[in-house]
Amino acid sequence: MRKTLMALSASTLLVSACGFSDSRANPLNWFGPSQPAAVNAQASTNPLIPKRRGLFAKRRAEVSTYEGRPFEQITDLTVEPVPGGAIVRATGLAARQGIYSVQLTPANVDELPVNGVLTYRLEGVRPNKATPQGSQPTREVIAGRHLTNQDLLGVREIRVEGQTNALVSRR
Repeated sequence: MRKTLMALSASTLLVSACGFSDSRANPLNWFGPSQPAAVNAQASTNPLIPKRRGLFAKRRAEVSTYEGRPFEQITDLTVEPVPGGAIVRATGLAARQGIYSVQLTPANVDELPVNGVLTYRLEGVRPNKATPQGSQPTREVIAGRHLTNQDLLGVREIRVEGQTNALVSRR
């Protein structure tokens, strides 16, 4: 074992240092220095992301539309600072049980503040079948959204709206 290791070390030093400095046998010459290359201007999409995602790709694209409706009442709104931004957490009260896929949906497409006010709607998808009304704790849901410091630039207040009320948190 020792003899093999010594022979391997000696041959590596011999190949890299002696007359093979410009040879392809020298491992230090396998990758040369970096050189500038032309940019492929016609590729506007990422070639590493597949264009088709499997057998059911068309079916997934049809399901991707969000069909949520605003909650009846917003009961609590908190904005918690975290490193790099804040987390907006809203609690809503639904009229019936069974609402799922709850999210805070921005009021405008770009999710930009309007006159310093960043507005969201607390929305959820209602089931197709009739569900019981239930007690208040069984109808409460909580949704959150992470905002970065860049998202919060120029924001003086965050507003979350429901069907009957809205809550506001100011800086």
